[in-house]
Amino acid sequence: MDNDVALEEEIGAMPDKWPFTDHVRKMSTSIIREILKFSAQPGVISLAGGYPSPDMFPIEDLKQAAIDCIDEYQSTCLQYSFSMGIPQLREIIAQRETKQGAESKTDNIIITSGSQQGIDILGRAFLEPGDYIITESPTYVGALQAFNFYKPRYATVDMDRNGMIVEQVEKAIQKHSPKLIYTVSTFQNPTGITMTEDRRHKLVEIATKYNIPIVDDNPYGEIRFAGTPVPSLKAIGGDAVISLGTFSKLIAPGLRIAWMNGPASIIPLFEKVKQGTDLHTNTFTQFMIYQYIKSGKLDDHIKEIIKSYGAKRNHMIKEMEKQFPKGITWTHPEGGLFLWCELPEGMSASKLMLEIVKEKVTYVYGFPFFPDGRGDNTFRLNFSNASIETISQAIERLARVFKAHMK
Repeated sequence: MDNDVALEEEIGAMPDKWPFTDHVRKMSTSIIREILKFSAQPGVISLAGGYPSPDMFPIEDLKQAAIDCIDEYQSTCLQYSFSMGIPQLREIIAQRETKQGAESKTDNIIITSGSQQGIDILGRAFLEPGDYIITESPTYVGALQAFNFYKPRYATVDMDRNGMIVEQVEKAIQKHSPKLIYTVSTFQNPTGITMTEDRRHKLVEIATKYNIPIVDDNPYGEIRFAGTPVPSLKAIGGDAVISLGTFSKLIAPGLRIAWMNGPASIIPLFEKVKQGTDLHTNTFTQFMIYQYIKSGKLDDHIKEIIKSYGAKRNHMIKEMEKQFPKGITWTHPEGGLFLWCELPEGMSASKLMLEIVKEKVTYVYGFPFFPDGRGDNTFRLNFSNASIETISQAIERLARVFKAHMK
């Protein structure tokens, strides 16, 4: 042991002074991941993360799918595989996309390690430092974190209850010549708002006019429990749109299986970018999800998710109406996992966080979702992961803090 210590002292390595790039040293950690550290404390009710309910994971069916996977594919499902993803899964995803209105073939699909990798691939493929991206304001904080590695700038477009205000998009294009238009058009993260069909058509028209790709991040589109369905941007825009889909919210996030659906001519470009990151997505989980979908159980499972999350959303809103003081407003999402709250001007959701944590409850305060740092009086609540009982307790605790700080 003494020799080891002496050798270490003799080497004198100083990793903290290694020449990391300046922008990596300045990168911020995910605010949601930091808040979730509080959630691990005993007795804390988390309304912070975008977690699906673990009660909704089809564990027994996945266990059987894993067995079937080994039995049918043997060593193939444990071997290196294609960077694009296994053909069986790409084909069945294309069929599901077509059934939902977005005409797709296998050549339109590339499998990714979660949608987050899809966002990163887009950043690698499109962005040079200083390039502009059009986003909603607020927008998904994980997308900002992925894009920020490539040092872009953001041209933000405001939202109302009908989604992105598309009339602002053309002016932003003319001013900034953006590389991408990034949107979460259906049950948006963080607001839960869905872009209307009329605005979707207008957005596609504008993007096509200037030949700028629309990236539609769509992890929640199948989880609708109220209202009238609208066509996806991919269904409306075809090759004008690159859509991102995932099984994280429909099956289980730990499997990390997602996909990009884009024009067949550019999917090989994304394949080359992906090869430099992970060679290919996990082979075994691809086959396992394929087996699960092939069994015909996914659609019934999604119906159960819709039933559960719809009930939780309704209960959360009911408790908020009963307990929150006047002056706080919130969205009424028709699907997805989140709703978005706004405190009166002058109140800070981030500064209240320490007191919120003392009450053993967490939310995600809103300003990190705004590329320009606005929105400190906003916060996001997740209703999918908590139980009906813990939702009641969490809203009561939040209301207690808000009442103490509202005049």
